[in-house]
Amino acid sequence: MLEYAKTILLKVSFDRILFEKELRKALRNLVPVELSELKAWCYQQFSKLYRRVLNRVFRQAVAA
Repeated sequence: MLEYAKTILLKVSFDRILFEKELRKALRNLVPVELSELKAWCYQQFSKLYRRVLNRVFRQAVAA
């Protein structure tokens, strides 16, 4: 499921709203071990483009 989420995020990275929607969906479908791996990968891949989105989504995921 992790690799699928990465593939989807790469494909929708052209649109901020779609990217955030798919990132939230991925967080609901992954187990905790995969979540930390996805977080590291997302910051590596998208931090220049979507740092605010990543910060907001991952902060909310931890709080939930």
